[in-house]
Amino acid sequence: MTAISIFVFRFAGAWTFLYPLPAMSAGMWGKTGASLYLIGMLLIGVSFLLLYLDTSRAIIREYGSLGHGLGWPQILGKVKGYGPPPTVVASTMVSIVNLVSLTAGASVLVMSLINLFQPSIEMDPLLAKNLIYAFGHIFANSVIYMGVIAVYEILPKYTNRPWKSYKIFLIAWNMSTLFTIIIYPHHLLMDFVMPKWMLIIGQVFSYLNGLPVLVVTAFGALMIVYRSGIEWDMASSFIFLSMFGWVAGVMPAIADATIVINHVMHNTKWVPGHFHMYMGIGAVSMLFGFMYYFIRGNGRKIGYADMVSFWVYTIFFLSLCGTFLFSGKVSAPRRWAVHVPEWIPYDRMGAMFAVAIIAAVTVFLYRFFVSVITVQAKQNIEVGPRA
Repeated sequence: MTAISIFVFRFAGAWTFLYPLPAMSAGMWGKTGASLYLIGMLLIGVSFLLLYLDTSRAIIREYGSLGHGLGWPQILGKVKGYGPPPTVVASTMVSIVNLVSLTAGASVLVMSLINLFQPSIEMDPLLAKNLIYAFGHIFANSVIYMGVIAVYEILPKYTNRPWKSYKIFLIAWNMSTLFTIIIYPHHLLMDFVMPKWMLIIGQVFSYLNGLPVLVVTAFGALMIVYRSGIEWDMASSFIFLSMFGWVAGVMPAIADATIVINHVMHNTKWVPGHFHMYMGIGAVSMLFGFMYYFIRGNGRKIGYADMVSFWVYTIFFLSLCGTFLFSGKVSAPRRWAVHVPEWIPYDRMGAMFAVAIIAAVTVFLYRFFVSVITVQAKQNIEVGPRA
C-alpha cells in the first residue's frame, strides 16, 4: 500500500508525513494516495507493535518482568552474579523503546487519517511533529540495538570467550533505554516554539546516549577478541567491522546534536553522512555478518570474491560517507533535487562509490541465497521422495 501510494498516486509527503501535509498537498496528490500511505504505515507499525508485545510477553514469562530482563536485581544488589544474557538485555531494551515509539506513531497516523477525511477535526501541529519524530527517532535507532544482538551471539563463538552481563553492562543498557526515548527533541532544534527545556534535554542527553552501550559493547568486543586466536572469516570480519562503523558514525552524530552546529549543519548532507556510517557500516554489517555465519557450515568454501567484496564494501562505503560529510562542510543541502555546479563533483564521486558498494552487496546476496538453496536441495535429497 505504501509503495502504491508513492509510485501510482504520487504521494510525496516523505516518511515524516508532517501534519497537515497529507491533507493539504496543493494538488500534488489526492486523498487516495495519502490514505493509502497512512494506512500502509499504520499496518506496518501495528505489525511491529504485535512483534514487540510478543517479545515482551516471552521475556516476562521467563524472567518475571521487563525490569528483570534489564537486570535490575543485579544492579540493585538483590541478586549476586551476572544478569540475563546480553541478547535478552538488548531485546528487553528494544521492546520497551519500540512499544513507546510505535504507540506514538500509530496515534499520530490515526489522527492524520481522521483529519484527512474530516478536516474540521484538527490537532496541534507541534504535538503531531513531536509524536512523528519520537516514533521515527526511536524506531530508527533501535535498528542498531537489534543488530548488536548478532555481535553478542556470534563473536563469543569465534573467540571461545563468554560475553557476560556484568553490572556496568546492565547499567549502560538501562541508561540507553531511558535516553533513547527522551532525546528525540534533538531533531526539533530548529523549531523555535519548542519548550527550551526539551531542547536542552535533546542536546545534553544526546551526548550521553551515544556512549553507554557503545562503550561497553565496543570495549567488550575488543577484550574478547584480544589474543583470542580468532578465526577471521567473512562473518567475524563483518561483525568486527560493525563496531568500527558504530563508533565512527556516532562522532559526527553527536556533533550534529549540538545546537550551535545543528543550526548550520542539520539541513546539509552532514546528516546522511553520519547516518550512513553507523547504519551502513554498523547495522548493515551486523546483518551481513549474521548472513555469513548462517551459511558458515554448509560446506561451501568462501572464495577470494567474497573477501575482495568485503574490502570493496568497507573502503567505498567509508568513501561514500566522506562525500556526504564533506558536502555538508560546503553546505550542500540534503533535500534539494537540483545542485549548483560547485556541489556536483561530490555528487558524482558519491554515485561512483555507490556503484561499487552495490556490486559488493550483490556478491554477498548471491553467496547467501546460493548457499541457502544448496542446503535446502541437499536436505530434500536426504529426505527422499514423499509417499
